[in-house]
Amino acid sequence: MKRKSRILIFSFVLIIILFVNFYPLPYYVSRPGLAKVLDEIIDVENGYENDGEFMLTTIRIGKANIITFLMTKVNEYYQLEPIEAIRLENETDEEYQIRQLYYMENSQENAIQLAYEKAGKEIKVQMNGIYILNVMDGSPAEGVLKAGDRITSIDGETFDSAKGFTDYIQSKQAGDKIEVTINRNEKIITETIELRIIEEIGKPGIGISLVEDKEIMSNPEVDINTSEIGGPSAGLMFALEIYNQLIDEDITKGFSIAGTGTISPDGKVGPIGGIDQKVVAADKAGAEIFFAPNENGKKESNYEIAVKTAKDIGTDMKIVPVDDFDDAIRFLQTLKEK
Repeated sequence: MKRKSRILIFSFVLIIILFVNFYPLPYYVSRPGLAKVLDEIIDVENGYENDGEFMLTTIRIGKANIITFLMTKVNEYYQLEPIEAIRLENETDEEYQIRQLYYMENSQENAIQLAYEKAGKEIKVQMNGIYILNVMDGSPAEGVLKAGDRITSIDGETFDSAKGFTDYIQSKQAGDKIEVTINRNEKIITETIELRIIEEIGKPGIGISLVEDKEIMSNPEVDINTSEIGGPSAGLMFALEIYNQLIDEDITKGFSIAGTGTISPDGKVGPIGGIDQKVVAADKAGAEIFFAPNENGKKESNYEIAVKTAKDIGTDMKIVPVDDFDDAIRFLQTLKEK
């Protein structure tokens, strides 16, 4: 009997543990992630080596279970996020992953383009069409197009920008039919779609979220391995690391420098989510300097939240505001060799 009782108790405890760990709740939980040294994942062909290091910072996001839900009640940097704060409306798991993959690819492309132009190196930008991030439920495109498709032409017309594509569609009338040519997993497909008024914009459309699909060709070549990372927030730090490998000067001056922020091809730095959690991650990794998007000095900017977080956790890490790539370079030029 004692043996049976022990087995029953063990089984009961095991069931509770499995329930607590795996029973899903209708939320996500975000928390501080890692700070990754960028010269370990970025390699510019015949690039210069440097004494200091640039680091990107991450947050971890996962579906909430009972344990992580309770952690949000006792740890300020574990944050409960409603599903709509993470996913677009009606977005599937596949569409979410595709969107995150595109954001990461786009941040890399923007960073390469900017860094090479700043370093005076050869770069060529080729537009390949329009990339579909999401297909709206009940839209003309539903069941015809998929997230991840690349639109190469409409009615035989090609476009150099998302705006050109949108302008062409909206120049037509509801009820008009268009021929859409797409590249889906390297297979070329042409479909006919009838335009309808899209309620959200009050104009003719097919009901997709889209972005530009471009390809960057650089000389020397650069390789970025970010298989474990998604999203656009590493753009600034990508650009700084690539630029540092391209020029015969170590702009880190021997310091360990973390940061975050999206980057545009013209060097503008944009805000990101989870700035407080990224400050925590950078501090744990031993960063001495942290670049934070300044958002042109607006109230409750990423920079202001980063400063508050640094004070709360008692770090000596210096928080530096940046509105563009050149702000970061100007600050680095003020550093003395460590």
